[in-house]
Amino acid sequence: MTAPTRNPLKGCPKNTLLVGKDEKFTSVQDAVLSLPNNTTPYTILVLPGDYREQVNVTRQGPLTLLGQTSHPNDALKNTVNIFWSNATGTDSTGSYDNAYTSVLTIAPTFNASTTGAGPTGNPVPDDTPFGNYNFRTYNLNFINDYLPYAAGPALALSMSYANAGFYYTQLLSYQDTIYVGKLGNAYMYKSIIGGQTDFFYGFGTCWVTDSDIQLRGCGGGITAWKGTNTTFENKYGVYITKSHVAKANYTLDLEEECSLGRPWNAQHRSIFSFDYLDDSIRPSGYTQWGDTDPRINFNTTMAEYKDYGPGFNLTGRLEWSNVTIEMTPEEYAPYSSPAKVFQYPFSGKFGNVKWIDWHPEA
Repeated sequence: MTAPTRNPLKGCPKNTLLVGKDEKFTSVQDAVLSLPNNTTPYTILVLPGDYREQVNVTRQGPLTLLGQTSHPNDALKNTVNIFWSNATGTDSTGSYDNAYTSVLTIAPTFNASTTGAGPTGNPVPDDTPFGNYNFRTYNLNFINDYLPYAAGPALALSMSYANAGFYYTQLLSYQDTIYVGKLGNAYMYKSIIGGQTDFFYGFGTCWVTDSDIQLRGCGGGITAWKGTNTTFENKYGVYITKSHVAKANYTLDLEEECSLGRPWNAQHRSIFSFDYLDDSIRPSGYTQWGDTDPRINFNTTMAEYKDYGPGFNLTGRLEWSNVTIEMTPEEYAPYSSPAKVFQYPFSGKFGNVKWIDWHPEA
């Protein structure tokens, strides 16, 4: 569906818009803004090239963003790059909410997209509707290139109050690459996610499978989640499974320097399962938030299940068993599939997976 043809739209589904340097829509955001605010499914096909813009999706109706490519099953060969260059909390930028920095934002309102501060983050008004219930990207690269190192939050993705799937997609930055906010459900398959500091963070639920987690440096942790009190059972957290966790290139000297994660608050939940870990990972696995502010208690889940590779040091994990949990099969079972962790908005009912593309291979 995304391989080049003489007519780029040949074979595309109904309601497909074309973006390219010489087309009616020269930016992805122009195409997004042209869409009606209804529940009709739309597709946007993006021709090869570099696009410097922020993309902001607020509509509820299904939306798919496709990058044209001759290699739809290989994220390394994507030909569409969407860049933005922004960070917050730096001497040159000043401080403002992380939401302003993101390359791609999926949320019904600005308030829903913000990170905020404090134990619960920015309050979202009770009457805020759920946003996009079936957003997808294929073969696109979203890159925040503010600086080639962690200088402050610089998001590639911000998504809240939405269901979003990312297939053969690259999401690259250095600090806070991916934010999955409140009522956010993100599924990532055969994608490439790169960062240095806390580059998976948020309040919602993120499932990453069969993907490459690229360590572009070590700072903080790979994950930093903030749990939320709800009137129903929740499994908000980040789940990274059957993936490859390694330094981004062989010139980096990161041996035993990178943490699997640290608790943004004591209700942090993240699980690495069946993952290959290179020697960049610390013997302890996870780490405390800080020496004088550990943020760890009985509610904290910083766990592994059947990880392997030179970065899995069982002796080191056992020495830090008060920080890193090595799960038993019984402990892992309640978190072992997307249907067991993705919840419907507002009700908290589990099994919210109809929006996931289980067979994205072209």
